[in-house]
Amino acid sequence: MRRFGSSRERRTVQRVPLCALLRAFRRTRDFAARISHTVAMGSTLTTIGLPVALGIIMLGLGLSLTVGDFTRVAKHPRAVFIALACQLLLLPAICFGLVLAFKLPPVLAVGMMLLSASPGGPTANLYSHLFRGDVALNISLTAINSVIAVFTLPLITNLAIAFFMPGDTTLGLQLGKTIEVFNIVLAPVALGMLIRRWKPTFADRMDKPVRIASTVILIIVIAGAIVSNLEMLLANLGQLAIITVLFCLISLAVGFFVPRLFRVERRQAIASSFEIGVHNATLAIVIAQTVLGSMELSLPAAVYGVLMFFVALAFGFGLRAAYRGADAAEDAARAGVARPGAIA
Repeated sequence: MRRFGSSRERRTVQRVPLCALLRAFRRTRDFAARISHTVAMGSTLTTIGLPVALGIIMLGLGLSLTVGDFTRVAKHPRAVFIALACQLLLLPAICFGLVLAFKLPPVLAVGMMLLSASPGGPTANLYSHLFRGDVALNISLTAINSVIAVFTLPLITNLAIAFFMPGDTTLGLQLGKTIEVFNIVLAPVALGMLIRRWKPTFADRMDKPVRIASTVILIIVIAGAIVSNLEMLLANLGQLAIITVLFCLISLAVGFFVPRLFRVERRQAIASSFEIGVHNATLAIVIAQTVLGSMELSLPAAVYGVLMFFVALAFGFGLRAAYRGADAAEDAARAGVARPGAIA
């Protein structure tokens, strides 16, 4: 009987597992390299892509602003003062109460407070236009809010971190990071205003492309924040969905009914409602991820950024239904005024 195990056969038997191990090692090394490349790409998107994306959005806001949008405040001081009081005082207090009631994890609680401190976004102007708000007032409020937020946003965020995450030295908006917020928020707006002043025709021509780009960027930023924190999102999705919808709905209601209590004209109250109720979720996401360096902090703003569109639309249609008779009478009055002029 022939014995198995000649020297050549033994070498062949020994080489087979060795070659397999070498191939497995190469595959593991290549896979690790791909993972490392993906992580590096994600880090690059967070540190470079997000600020650039927000810069385009804020540049678009600046292209629509003039110095007159700031000085116009003097024409409606009561409406502006009440809207700012709601934005800066009432909303953080309401959000704080919601966070305590829902018992969110500390990092998500801070994320909600960061969202509440964010100013109104450019989308608020669109909603105000759709539902017969005073768009000029919206633009003025957005301009003023963006300036004030440079100071109030770090203050509210730091207070939230101190309350919900005491002793955490890794988070916080110190002076250097506050200056970074200033650059992120105001520098692109100032550049856009300068472009409008020097090249008004170019600014008008770029308005629509920048608005479209802003919308696409907003969707990408929100999707990226959700995918990066999918596990934590799924674990807290129910709570986050409910609290962000409630916060958005309460913000819209406060923005409309508080000014109406102080006899602010309805069109201005609608403008105030959307300015207060439609927050700049992109700004909150960028500050959370790039300035504070926490992906988890951006989750509330990401969920809000998705659901806010539907809540604001529903609220706007609710206002339209509630005031349908008044709008019809206003349209009839305008037609009555225009008709004699047309005859003449």
